[in-house]
Amino acid sequence: MKLMRVGPPGRERPCVMGPDGRVLELSSLTTDIDGAFLEGGGVERVRSALADGLLSEAGPYERVGAPVARPGKIVCIGLNYSDHAEETGAPSPPEPVVFMKAPNTLVGPDDEVLVPRRSVKTDYEVELAVVLGRTARYLSSPEQAADVIAGYAIGRQCQRIGQA
Repeated sequence: MKLMRVGPPGRERPCVMGPDGRVLELSSLTTDIDGAFLEGGGVERVRSALADGLLSEAGPYERVGAPVARPGKIVCIGLNYSDHAEETGAPSPPEPVVFMKAPNTLVGPDDEVLVPRRSVKTDYEVELAVVLGRTARYLSSPEQAADVIAGYAIGRQCQRIGQA
């Protein structure tokens, strides 16, 4: 099951790609794929509706949008493996390097990624994005962490390394 948001920027509608590859409408279940949907059992409702054959095929669309609408925050881990640290010329950090990205930097897979005008070197990366379905604080086990994961996505990022 692949949750999707399709349509023009700012007017995406929620859909799901079923096991047969068809894209199906979720508007009967939710207005969007957002924090309230994820935290409120939305993924389970979609699974159930798919199994029961209750979803209709989506009409044509030209764009796939960001996977989640209005994320509360985007937390990133930098230099998260030794080869990456080595290729940047940085020493491997003793602890993960944590940084934030603005929620409006989340875009669809074919959307334009804006690069600052004076950028002289831009670093493009593809990452595993983990989508949390509810608040996670002070978790004491891998099992507790797994319980808050709503899904996964491919994340690509680009960041300015230097400027003119």
